[in-house]
Amino acid sequence: MDVQEEISKYIASQPEPKRGEMQALHELVLGINPKAKLWFTEGKNEAGKVVSNPNIGYGAYTIQYADRSTKEFYRIGLSANTAGISVYILGLEDKTYLAKTYGETIGKASITGYCIKFKSINNINLDVLESAVRYGFEAG
Repeated sequence: MDVQEEISKYIASQPEPKRGEMQALHELVLGINPKAKLWFTEGKNEAGKVVSNPNIGYGAYTIQYADRSTKEFYRIGLSANTAGISVYILGLEDKTYLAKTYGETIGKASITGYCIKFKSINNINLDVLESAVRYGFEAG
């Protein structure tokens, strides 16, 4: 199964209304960067143990670890979770940027150094989320 099929299957596996919201967010991110590399991670480690929720990824950047090893990973992530939906914006130098820049205007969402989490897209300002995702792609 290719990445696009895995993404479609993952979105289709979500109950409504989350399925429709995930599809809308997938289309939003693709609209911002239609040529972004697509990723899908099942959330399992090398041993097959579940370590996170499945994620759809967009774009690419290189993570550099303390031991100087590197790994390519996605820049923007999208994941369904029990509380709603998470949008990840990875690789930002300033871990306070998202909260400082978008926290006051995004609506009912929690924001960490790299994650914007919300129950429903009806609770947030999608234009503000789009700005945050655009920033994530441009910051790389």
